[in-house]
Amino acid sequence: MKKMKQKSVAVLMTAFLMLAVFGCLVAKENLKFIPARAEEAVEDSDDSESSAEEEKKEEEIDETEEDIEKTEKKLKKEKEQESEFRQDLGQIQNFIYYTQKEINKTEGVIDETEETISRKENELDFLNKKSEIQKKLLGKLIREMYYSKTDSPIGVFLGESKFSQMLGNIDYLNNLQEKIIFLIGDIKKSKEKISGEKKELKEIKDDQQQLLSVKSDQQEALVGDKIQTQSRINEKVATIQQLQSKISKLKSSLSKLLGKSYDAKDIKDAAKFASWATGTRKNFLMGMLVVESDLGRYTGGCTYKASRMSSSRKKIFKDICEDLDYNYKKMKVSCPPSGYSGTGGAMGVAQFMPDTWMGYESSIASVTGHDPPDPWNLTDGVTAMALKLAKVPGVTSHKKSAEKNAAKLYLSGTTSSKYDWYGERVLYWADNYEKLLD
Repeated sequence: MKKMKQKSVAVLMTAFLMLAVFGCLVAKENLKFIPARAEEAVEDSDDSESSAEEEKKEEEIDETEEDIEKTEKKLKKEKEQESEFRQDLGQIQNFIYYTQKEINKTEGVIDETEETISRKENELDFLNKKSEIQKKLLGKLIREMYYSKTDSPIGVFLGESKFSQMLGNIDYLNNLQEKIIFLIGDIKKSKEKISGEKKELKEIKDDQQQLLSVKSDQQEALVGDKIQTQSRINEKVATIQQLQSKISKLKSSLSKLLGKSYDAKDIKDAAKFASWATGTRKNFLMGMLVVESDLGRYTGGCTYKASRMSSSRKKIFKDICEDLDYNYKKMKVSCPPSGYSGTGGAMGVAQFMPDTWMGYESSIASVTGHDPPDPWNLTDGVTAMALKLAKVPGVTSHKKSAEKNAAKLYLSGTTSSKYDWYGERVLYWADNYEKLLD
């Protein structure tokens, strides 16, 4: 019995030990799986976060594209309204011109009528004086006739010659009296006629003055309409510039989200892109590029030292080259002009001076996605040119007069008529640049 007990205890002990060993083995295996499961959990978490980021990025891209589309539609509408306002302004200016002509004509009629009235008044004064003289003569004549008719009979019978003389005097006085009476009647008729003409002239003058008052009121109203319409145009231009700036920023944001920037294939492609981004007419850009750099074929043949740039510009030029990892000593810029006094130093296809380029860097980067932008890069250079030209009112509405002014400003900083030749040359090549692409 005692041996059986011992045997049972031994069996139980063995079983317990076996269970303990099995438990340890299982625990060990479980410990091996924990890191793997943890790693799988981390990977699942990373995939989930990556997927969420991609979804968020896609949403941002969609929202940006949608915002660009909406803004471009609004920009189109604003440009159409600006064009309508400019047409209205043109009509108003025509009305002002013709109304002013009518005013000048009416004022001329009034002045002429006043002169005629004054002349008629002088004629009436003359006739009044003449009538007074004739009346005095008539009075004197009547007195003489009275005394002639009242001579004494004794005096008459004293001599035949004296009697004949008296009769002759009486006949003469009678004839003279008839003539004076006729003249007085004629003067009266003339006075009546001139007074009637004067009255008619005053009526004409009154009518013309009334017409002048109406025309002046119309002119005043038209000038008010012109000021109001010009104000609306200015508001539209400001709105258009804001929308274009917004579109440029949105496109830059879209480029960053897509992880790419834009590089043109050739100068025509660069002009098309810059036109799309800024609203500047593509053909106008091509005309500018013909005149400025022969469509990019010649962008300068001098080093910065030979350009005679000012020391401040040289410093900016060096900074630009350093940001782009260029050797500033080897980069080519325009040479000093031979036809007039000035300096060289203009860079790239757009021929921007270093200080001017610095002022446009952020705007260029927001459009092309190149940060920093490169003045010797075709896309950046043409975009810079388009941005500068687009600042001139009317350029984004494709007004030829505005483009001519923008070209003159690009060259000289002024719109002086002495630079008309440059603006006309640019506009010529805007219509004929294809000749140089063969």
